[in-house]
Amino acid sequence: MACRSPTPLLDEYELFVNRMNTPRVVIDNASSSSTTLIKVDSARKHGILLEAVQALTDLDLSIKKGYISSDGRWFMDVFHCTDQQGRKITADTSYLISRIERCLTMDPFCDFSHNRVLDHLTSLELTGSDRVGLLSEVFAVLADLNCSVVEAKVWTHNKRIGAIISVKDEKSGSPIEDKQTANRIRARLKHVLKGGNGLRGAPLTEVSYPARVGMDADRRMHQIMFADRDYEGMDDRWRKEEVSTSSPLVSVQNWGERRGYSVVTVQCRDRPKLLFDVVCTLTDMEYVVFHGTMDTTGDLAHQEFYIRHLDGNPISSEAERERVIQCLRAAILRRSSEGVRLELCTTDRPGLLAFVTRTFRENGLSVTRADISTKGPKAVNVFYVTDAWGHMPDQKILDAVVQRIGEEDLKVKEEPWHRYCSGSAAREGGTGGTGLLSIGSIVWKKIWA
Repeated sequence: MACRSPTPLLDEYELFVNRMNTPRVVIDNASSSSTTLIKVDSARKHGILLEAVQALTDLDLSIKKGYISSDGRWFMDVFHCTDQQGRKITADTSYLISRIERCLTMDPFCDFSHNRVLDHLTSLELTGSDRVGLLSEVFAVLADLNCSVVEAKVWTHNKRIGAIISVKDEKSGSPIEDKQTANRIRARLKHVLKGGNGLRGAPLTEVSYPARVGMDADRRMHQIMFADRDYEGMDDRWRKEEVSTSSPLVSVQNWGERRGYSVVTVQCRDRPKLLFDVVCTLTDMEYVVFHGTMDTTGDLAHQEFYIRHLDGNPISSEAERERVIQCLRAAILRRSSEGVRLELCTTDRPGLLAFVTRTFRENGLSVTRADISTKGPKAVNVFYVTDAWGHMPDQKILDAVVQRIGEEDLKVKEEPWHRYCSGSAAREGGTGGTGLLSIGSIVWKKIWA
């Protein structure tokens, strides 16, 4: 997505305000016995909250609690954070401060200000109908066309699949710049994606150079799946399902008495990057979060946001309200880790992914999510797999797959988040969700008193 060119008068003033009011980050390790407080103050602009949350997420920090408040042209965020093991942050605080401030002071008119542009890679973006073995076919095509996969993200949701795959020419190590080759890749992949039954709309296959990977990849995944309308057709299924901690509860109400805000409430099972997924979706749907709270009790997360559209109006119709609910549910579920986590760490070689995913397919396993990367000569990949019906796979099948690929290379792993999230409330002294009050009970008194 290209950078926007600023309109002369207003945007010059916006740039002046941003330069005069550079973001300020304070890290407090004394106020809480279980979390590190990260306070962010900055001039308010659209997307600034997403940038703050993305900066924390990219540092592998877990946001346990927090509140958001803005008044006029200024905003303040306070996040209670831990590392991925649920402990207070012990890293060099000066490094954290400079890293977060650097993320917040990027060009505000560039949609992907955090991109890493890799000149030696070509990026492929795919969407289509999901089916068992589809990913195996995609990687088989790339191997046949001498494309070496360097990084990839694959998400599935609501019988749809989205993927961003960064490749290079296997023989030369160069990006794929030749138009004829790029068109051949696009045509072959589109043919594979058309092979699914119940196709809703034409599959998307985009080939671009240079590749943009890294910090913005998750946001781009949300955007391409949103554009694919993976949120459609979820209403009937949600009405039939029983409410549980694995089923996100999302509500949207207008609070006209308080300056025309719409109140968005999200309650679901906590997991890494949950706040990012929700804020990213609201931002890309062109809503502005003015105030909010977030809290976790054990493995249950509760979030509340007071929003307006970019034009300053709250949500104005029942159709718009339902659409926001659908899109937020979809954003939460896209990254949900369904199935068994398999970690592959081995020496990278041509055709490795085609071999691994073909082994999954031959044993009736379906890949629901994948994070693929290379670190030097090593391939470091994570797959989430189910059986063909979306259930947990049989242990005998998993054993056969591990045996085929290699016991030293492929490991069945527990999701790291599950190891400590259930005990987080105990480490916080049993306070759970009482550490923060609802916006409705405290923030309004502070702001409009």
